[in-house]
Amino acid sequence: QVQVVESGGGLVQAGGSLRLSCRVSGTIFSINGMGWYRQGPGKQREFIAAFTAGGSTNYADAVKGRFTISRDNAPNTLYLQMNSLKPEDTAVYYCKVDSRDSNWSLVNYWGQGTQVTVSS
Repeated sequence: QVQVVESGGGLVQAGGSLRLSCRVSGTIFSINGMGWYRQGPGKQREFIAAFTAGGSTNYADAVKGRFTISRDNAPNTLYLQMNSLKPEDTAVYYCKVDSRDSNWSLVNYWGQGTQVTVSS
């Protein structure tokens, strides 16, 4: 019903850039927020950046000043521009959507992730 699909990952040299995209499709009544998480090898999934329901942005300290999020409202698409990439940024990047269904219940959706590998 609701699909969240990330794209844009790949292999890049340290100092390089990548732009990730997250396309949301299907029946969704209200999106409260959209954001990016990542999970490196042997690590827990961590928050990277997000838009809140009010439209403001939040960034993790590890990526502040290097990563920038943006979005298109129709269709619902979230972007993550990643500059000055470091080997520590190597991870699977996931898109998360916080929404409300027809009963106004909070529901979140996750994409399958896209691999980002930064070489030393």
